[in-house]
Amino acid sequence: MRRAALAAVLAVPVAIGTGAGTGAASPAPDIIRAEYTEPTTRYGHGALGEGAEWGALRIGLKYPDGALATVTVRLPENRVFEDIAPRLVDIDSDGLSEVMVVESDLQAGSRLAFYSEGGLIAATPFIGTRNRWLAPLGVVDLDGDGDPEIAWVDRPHLAKILRIWRFRPVEGLVPVAAAEGFSNHRFGEGFFQGGVRACAGMPELVMADAGWTRVMAATLREGRIVSRDLGPYAGPESIAAALACRDPG
Repeated sequence: MRRAALAAVLAVPVAIGTGAGTGAASPAPDIIRAEYTEPTTRYGHGALGEGAEWGALRIGLKYPDGALATVTVRLPENRVFEDIAPRLVDIDSDGLSEVMVVESDLQAGSRLAFYSEGGLIAATPFIGTRNRWLAPLGVVDLDGDGDPEIAWVDRPHLAKILRIWRFRPVEGLVPVAAAEGFSNHRFGEGFFQGGVRACAGMPELVMADAGWTRVMAATLREGRIVSRDLGPYAGPESIAAALACRDPG
């Protein structure tokens, strides 16, 4: 499904590396790695400290016959990848990975975007204001319906809104639920504090509350975000403990 739609959604120049298996009739490859390249200072927001803005994304591919190839997605001059590292996820449950990134426009701020070897697949709207950013949490089936949800914190330093969306083949990314009062990043830190855990088989999102005093878990029930307090926040080790299914206190 994903590969068939790419020609209509390609949004950035793509340079395809050499390697066997890259012909038009080749079966679809899987993405096995991704990394940001071409560091840049053209935005200069500094949400993640120095050196966390990039002009390009390099994607490594593996074809069913074992052949390897690379693709480089290069952004236009008015955008950067504003992130620590790209993440391999499967947003459409087709068994092939996509790449989840934070992409920022120099005037419109950030959006969550998903790329494959053919370019852009889907993205949330840009926040709309320069230097407004978002922090990903993860992709996981939170409500047990078989389809993954996509979670992030919208403006973790300001608005502190947990947002959950889904990917749909026709509509693209669609909102599912939102709730205020959460954060997973402090301005200037070069790491995220939060993610996905599955304790006793139940997927949950882990992050801090808006005031950075409590460790919180959240999930999705009947279209609503349901959260609970896991214990006091005493630093990044509290989040790490909760992600490992231990008492954060």
